[in-house]
Amino acid sequence: MNKNQELHQFLLKRARNLTEEWYNSLDKSSTSGVYTSNDPTVIETLKAQNYEFHIHLCEVLVKPEEIFFKEFADWIVKIAKDNEHQRTPIHLIIKEFMRVRQQYFDYINEFAALNRDSLNQEEIDEWNRLMIKVFDAVMLQFIEETHKYSTDRLRAQQELLNELSSPVISLNNDTALLPLVGDVDTARAKFILENTLNQCVQKRIGHLFIDLSGVVMIDTMVAHELFQLIDALNLVGVKTTLSGIRPEIATTAVQLGLSFDRVSVTSTLAQAIDFRDQQK
Repeated sequence: MNKNQELHQFLLKRARNLTEEWYNSLDKSSTSGVYTSNDPTVIETLKAQNYEFHIHLCEVLVKPEEIFFKEFADWIVKIAKDNEHQRTPIHLIIKEFMRVRQQYFDYINEFAALNRDSLNQEEIDEWNRLMIKVFDAVMLQFIEETHKYSTDRLRAQQELLNELSSPVISLNNDTALLPLVGDVDTARAKFILENTLNQCVQKRIGHLFIDLSGVVMIDTMVAHELFQLIDALNLVGVKTTLSGIRPEIATTAVQLGLSFDRVSVTSTLAQAIDFRDQQK
């Protein structure tokens, strides 16, 4: 058995001790998130995750690095998506990675002391350099995966928020209302265009009231998107009525040279509905 294999076995046998020593040394008064939980289930899960980390990490001593990192990736992704770790500040998680790395330095020194007659300093330095390389790579991938997962979740939440904030509300068999409230930026305007078209087609809407009384400001790009929506609705056979247009929005539309020829306009939503009823 070569020295790498011997160190591998040495560390594996102490994996449970590594976990218990690490958890018992946590300063719970100066940290937060998953590390301060009093829930027995959370604590046991945290310890199990830490133990799995040691089982994976020891393999770097006996496997090619490419295979090692590929197998380790699943653990990293799982922890990055873990709800308890998601609510823990990232700098605290990195701090714990660094504390665990120091554990490995200490255990390598212990192994070296037990085998001082058959080891040289160059071998010990090489193991330490390997641990630095591995921990740096794992921490970097963990940060990347955490960022990716957080970004994806935030995007999904934003899409849900956009959908909830721009509903097409059916009024009767063939008419519906799209009440817009708050700031409308370009990204939200694009979502409104796609979502409104789909809902109008699905609900077989013939006339859509678009009420802008709750919109404070619309820039030129958003105004352009709004009129694209009106044109697109016209192409699928949906007539539109705009209501509640503020003076600043009207000014923007005029400056853009946007035409109101294909859309009826009223001051209020009540007027729009009354006008529609009179036409029937």
